[in-house]
Amino acid sequence: MKNYSESIAKRYDSLSKEDCCLSCGGAFSFTHIQPGNICIDLGCGRGHDVLRMALLAGEKGFAYGVDISDGMMDTAKDQAEKMAIENILFVKSPLEAITLDDSIADVIISNCTINHSLNQGKVWQEIARLLKPGGYFVVSDIYAMEEVPESFRNNPEMVAECWAGAVTKAEYLLNISKAGLKDVEVLEESAPYEKGQIKVASFTIKGKMNG
Repeated sequence: MKNYSESIAKRYDSLSKEDCCLSCGGAFSFTHIQPGNICIDLGCGRGHDVLRMALLAGEKGFAYGVDISDGMMDTAKDQAEKMAIENILFVKSPLEAITLDDSIADVIISNCTINHSLNQGKVWQEIARLLKPGGYFVVSDIYAMEEVPESFRNNPEMVAECWAGAVTKAEYLLNISKAGLKDVEVLEESAPYEKGQIKVASFTIKGKMNG
């Protein structure tokens, strides 16, 4: 696990100052954040979305950005300081064991991050743990058109390139269901395309915690 985390962090540290797209989707655009909401961005990167979430949540709300890349979070923190945004906190943490309290979030988003995990079922359990009853998630990610060979999945550099860690759509949705999340809907979905040495598709999904 350490090798995977280090490879991913190293890749994104190197990209933290570059003007490039790091996301396979736009989960934020499908949210409806209200003043007072508590929001979390998993894999917040340079902080573009979590900063917007903090602004929309206002003084009575709060936004957490979770990432494992020091370089990305340093860039995000600098931007928050420049914008004088105080209702925000950046947390360095693996997605499988997020260092935040239970049932705190009204909204959780993530863009092309969960596919990096070796235990995606655990990530979805964490999302369910963090959501308040009635809270919802919007996640953009990729899924593999067929099961990814172990030779790719066991290569941390390939996983860090956002393709080798992909699971099939059926497994992806099963992980969500097993975590106890409900009313899952696909908001948008791409046609299959080549990525790395496999064929994948991108989708954006939404669901909620019962309550």
